[in-house]
Amino acid sequence: MSDAVEPVGMVDSLSGQGGRPDDEAVAFARAYMAEGEMDPVIIAKIRDPERMAQREAQKLALKARDWPAFSHYRDANAARAGQRTDVVFIGDSITEMWRIAQPDLFEGVVVNRGISGQTSPQILLRFMPDVIALKPKVVHLMCGVNDIAGNTGPTTPGDYRNNILAMLDLATAHGIEVVLARLTPINGLPWSPGVVDPQARIVELNGWLASVAAERGLVEVDYGPALSDGQGGMDMAYTRDGLHPGAQGYAVMRPLAEAAIAKALAHVA
Repeated sequence: MSDAVEPVGMVDSLSGQGGRPDDEAVAFARAYMAEGEMDPVIIAKIRDPERMAQREAQKLALKARDWPAFSHYRDANAARAGQRTDVVFIGDSITEMWRIAQPDLFEGVVVNRGISGQTSPQILLRFMPDVIALKPKVVHLMCGVNDIAGNTGPTTPGDYRNNILAMLDLATAHGIEVVLARLTPINGLPWSPGVVDPQARIVELNGWLASVAAERGLVEVDYGPALSDGQGGMDMAYTRDGLHPGAQGYAVMRPLAEAAIAKALAHVA
């Protein structure tokens, strides 16, 4: 039995405190990326009401203790001290699951700092420890679907814009080039059915992202045309749930990301 005392208030240092996905979540993500039908045993575990309740309780406890999820990458960031980092991908589950789909993309000088379920205010709070402190040359920023869903409460397009602008200003102030990604297409928000016309919101936010990228001379990447079903959603050939890309989805996204990052790296003095 551990004699460790749970920290209270401000303390001199903290280690990572269980923010990373558990083995069950990782197994699900790997099955999601695998070819063919998903393992029914894994699906049954994920959908089991008791397990769902346990996961929800864990999420609530973590949010109460660490709303921005600083703990998620605290240890990983400390382990990179003194190492070269060229590119950081930061975002939500679409970024985090990319590491499962293509682990070779995130080796050496390319780092993944996505966290499932996060919204732009949470990512903004993580921007200093998970991006700036790593001193990358380029940051790939992609988020917004969870803002539309209201994962951290009701919000407005203006709130989202302010959070994105704050991250862009932080990157610019620290000499980091930005690859600004538009939101990927979705077929709905099954966990937030009360949201009215989320596809229209994506069009709205993507239009603004394109305009701010043009105004600031940023490199922009748009995965939508490659993933789209032509009707505002994601082609089911590239996804299992209509929201998250699968292995084939990330396969078409990768060359677009690599081209955008190469363009951004060419801007680095």
